[in-house]
Amino acid sequence: MATDDNGTDGETPAEVAQRRTAATSAFRDGASIGPSTLPHRDPVASAAFALAEFELVSVPALPNLSGGSVGLAQAAAGVPGVTVVDGRLSTDSGLLAGSARLAADLDDQSYVGLRALLELSATIGIDGAPIVWHHVGPITLGAALHRAGLDIDIAFPLAIRVVRTQLVEIADAIAAALPTSEQLVLLDEPRLADLMSPDFPIPPDHAIDLMSTGMAALDSRTMVGIQCDRPCDIATMLASGPGVIAVPVDGALVEWAGYLSRFHEDGGVVAWGVVPNDGPVAFSADRYWRELSDLWCELVRRGCDPVALRRQALVAPGGGLDHHSVSVARRIARLTVDVSRRVKDQANATRFALGA
Repeated sequence: MATDDNGTDGETPAEVAQRRTAATSAFRDGASIGPSTLPHRDPVASAAFALAEFELVSVPALPNLSGGSVGLAQAAAGVPGVTVVDGRLSTDSGLLAGSARLAADLDDQSYVGLRALLELSATIGIDGAPIVWHHVGPITLGAALHRAGLDIDIAFPLAIRVVRTQLVEIADAIAAALPTSEQLVLLDEPRLADLMSPDFPIPPDHAIDLMSTGMAALDSRTMVGIQCDRPCDIATMLASGPGVIAVPVDGALVEWAGYLSRFHEDGGVVAWGVVPNDGPVAFSADRYWRELSDLWCELVRRGCDPVALRRQALVAPGGGLDHHSVSVARRIARLTVDVSRRVKDQANATRFALGA
C-alpha cells in the first residue's frame, strides 16, 4: 500500500485529498467511529467493544494495559535506541546511530489491541467492513524525540521515517487480515495545538511538509487524515492535504468557515468529536446534538454548504477514553452513536432530496 518516495506524484494537497475521498465512500454520511484509546485492560474485551459499539470498526489502543502514551510506545517499539519511560520518550544516541531498522514491532505490548481485533475479526468474519485506526503523527513524534534530547535536525527526520515506514507496515498487516476492508488512518497530532507557540521547535511550513509527507506514504486505496483533540490552527492542518480531519465540536471553528468550505469542495470529510472527554457526561445526546447543530448553523451563515456538512461527516467521541471507566466509555460511545444516527437521518434526507 505504499507510494514511492515522492508520494503524491506532483499532486497538490487538495488533489490528494479529493482523490482519496472520491475513492472511499464508506467514511461519510454521519457514520460513527471509535476513539483513539479505550480504558480496557482486557484486549479481547476491548476488541469486542470496538466491534459492537460503533458503526465503523475502530482499532483499540490500550494505554492502561500498555503503560503510558500508547502512540509513542508503538513508534518507539520499532526504533532501537528509543524507549518510553513514564509516558515520555528516552533516547540512546549510540543505539540510534548504529541502527537503520525502523519497522513496526507488531508483537510489542503496545499493539495488543490491534492483534486482539484482528484475531476476533478472523473468528467472526468481518472482512469487508470498513476499519479505522490511529498512528502518532510526525509532528508529535518529532517533538517528543526533540524533548528526549535529539537535535531538531535529527528528531524530525527520524520521526517522518518512522511514521512512513510504520504506516505502510500496519496498513499491510490489516489488509492481509481484512483484504476487502477499506481503511481510514488518522494521524494523531495533539502537538499541532502548540504549533503557533514561539518556542515550538519547527515552523508551520515545516510541519505542513511533515504531515503531507507522512500521509503520502500510503496510496489512494487508504484514506488518511489528521486528528487533533485540542483547538489548533485549522489552516495549517488543511494545508497538508488530509482526506479527513478529526476535531472536537467547538464554537471557535466558525472562524475557520472559509477553510472548511474549501475543504468540503475538495471532497474532504470532517470527523466531529461530539462528546467531550474532559468533563461530566450527560445521560442524553440532546445537548451534544444541539451543540453540533448550532455550530453547523453558524458555519452555514458563514458560507459552508449545509449538505456537505452532513454528508461529508463522521461522528466520534471528543478524544481518547482511556481515563474513563469502561462503563462511562460505553455511555460516551452510545451517546456518540445517538448523535451519529441524527446526522445520518439528515444526510440521507439531503441525499434523497437531491436525487443522489
